[in-house]
Amino acid sequence: MCGIIGYVGKEKAVPLLVEGLKRLEYRGYDSAGIAMLEDKGLIYEKCAGKITALEALLQEKQFDSTTGIAHTRWATHGEPTDLNAHPHLDCKGKIAVVHNGIIENYRSLRELLNRKGHKFTSDTDTEILAHLIEEYYDGDLMEATQAALSQVEGTYGIAVLCKDSPHQIVAARHGSPLVIGTGKGENFVASDVAAILRHTNKVVYLEDREVALVDPENFVISTVDKTEVTPQIQEISWTLDQIEKGGFPHFMLKEIFEQPTTLRNAIRGRLNYEEGTARLNGLNLQYEELHLIDRVILSACGTAWHAALVGEYMIEDAALIPVEVEYASEFRYRSPIINEGTVLFVISQSGETTDTQAALREAKRKGATVLGICNVVGSTIARETDGGVYIHAGPEIGVASTKAFTSQMMVLSLVSLLLARMRTMSLERGREIIDAMYKIPEQVEEILRKDADIKAIAEKYYKKNNFLYLGRGFNFPVALEGALKLKEISYIHAEGYPAAEMKHGPIALIDENMPVVVVGLRDKVHDKVLSNIAEIKARKGKIIAVATEGDDEIADKVDHVIYIPHTLELLTPVLSVIPLQLLAYHMAVMRGCNVDQPRNLAKSVTVE
Repeated sequence: MCGIIGYVGKEKAVPLLVEGLKRLEYRGYDSAGIAMLEDKGLIYEKCAGKITALEALLQEKQFDSTTGIAHTRWATHGEPTDLNAHPHLDCKGKIAVVHNGIIENYRSLRELLNRKGHKFTSDTDTEILAHLIEEYYDGDLMEATQAALSQVEGTYGIAVLCKDSPHQIVAARHGSPLVIGTGKGENFVASDVAAILRHTNKVVYLEDREVALVDPENFVISTVDKTEVTPQIQEISWTLDQIEKGGFPHFMLKEIFEQPTTLRNAIRGRLNYEEGTARLNGLNLQYEELHLIDRVILSACGTAWHAALVGEYMIEDAALIPVEVEYASEFRYRSPIINEGTVLFVISQSGETTDTQAALREAKRKGATVLGICNVVGSTIARETDGGVYIHAGPEIGVASTKAFTSQMMVLSLVSLLLARMRTMSLERGREIIDAMYKIPEQVEEILRKDADIKAIAEKYYKKNNFLYLGRGFNFPVALEGALKLKEISYIHAEGYPAAEMKHGPIALIDENMPVVVVGLRDKVHDKVLSNIAEIKARKGKIIAVATEGDDEIADKVDHVIYIPHTLELLTPVLSVIPLQLLAYHMAVMRGCNVDQPRNLAKSVTVE
């Protein structure tokens, strides 16, 4: 959600911090601010709105500071105003704090600090931290921060400055990601490596309840309770080119068109044609352990939850193992039954989704083997699971997930193949699936070549305010995902349903003003979908169909058809979702929406 960038070194801090903030814009925000240490003390600027508004404030003045912290805020406590923007200061104006997360006991802490004479100027929970650190400060910023955080309940990723320590930043995390970037004569603090990748690819991921003291030459890490920690430096393989637009007007469109490459990356080195199976050594499970799996739970949020629904169809169809799909936000608050032989997969692009992390920890407390499917190496989920599979999609900047979704489905198809071949699936069938998997990237390229045709369809419907999406079987989750994409980025109301459920309510809405998108591929329920189409046409509904190449029958029954290549039913969602991504993208652009940064949304949801 919010973004943090900090710098301490020999260069002027302001240009580096502003550049870092711009690379964090994709996370979603509604205000921005910066604090720095100058000869005359602690200086800060902050304002509601975009980073360009902050830049305008900064351009009016000359800053020489080589130490600073900056922040983009996504409002939780208090409206997006200048006062509520970060950084927040203590009473004396000597300590500045930027913060991602939520302080759950901020009300009781605020009452306590009020009684001690502290005066507050904002409605935020974050300001509590500045005053709480002030309360404990006696010349050692690290110790004061540790003491303050020992009183805090909730989640935080923070960076702290003090005017008494002109070349130091204190950083800490609990439930909200934070990394230290290491350089020569300079060091960085950031909530996302994208903010610092131009300057260093060597990072240390802070673990929960760890606190770091960072200066230009060094950094030391200990826990909140002062236990020393030995840092593990990791090297980031992503390049700066991967987080640039590369000539595309939006990150989202670039990422849609990257899918042939990312899908190849998802399966590269993971298919064993001779044995007709998948090779997933990252699961860290022996053959016997995999063979004993008799129940799978898939837990995720948002788009990743839709990938999990597809995974349910895949695993049950191929491996004949019962699968449950859980919203991570619900899983953590009920009493899930975990038996011997149960494996939980948590799915998250960022690896930092708070609810998904909580589901992971709840399942581990109950004794489950917990595996991860995520994109970000070194993320919290990647570190805390017993094993897992990286999707290798590269950085996804657009808030509305596209390439991560298809890569998640591809990885789930690998898991399905592996489990199926250990049970009843024949070698011949395994090889047939592998052959189909190898063809998927080229088939996606074929669909992307229809972009102009899909744009022409969008031109006819972008002014509509309601859409219905229908699918059956493997493609019911695709209908849900298509509807989610449309409402996320175009703000058009859209709902996804199993096609047969249309008669149980939604059909009442259908008329000439309600476009319906139908995923109607040639599969075992094709005839049923054609019947649903007939019911829509009888009510004068306008139909956009995604259909299998060669299906002339459906073309005669709908207003528009987008053909996709034939593949095995198991893999159809990877192809059928591509036209829906493009359809949503073009309608959003035509409506003048901010495609990469839709309102009220954030890339990584690190608060409840």
